[in-house]
Amino acid sequence: MMKFFKYFEYAYLFIAAFFLFEAFRIWNEERNRAYLFVFFVVIAVFMFFFKRRFRRKLENDKH
Repeated sequence: MMKFFKYFEYAYLFIAAFFLFEAFRIWNEERNRAYLFVFFVVIAVFMFFFKRRFRRKLENDKH
């Protein structure tokens, strides 16, 4: 099950990359919406590191 969580962490990075692409794509047309996408990028990157730290903590507690 831990392998699943390990791969799922990288889904957050994929989501962040997608939102970053969207933010750059619409930057000149809809600035407020682009700021929202940048906010989602920050949240997704934070979730990546949070989940990674939590998973590693659980792995260390098992050993």
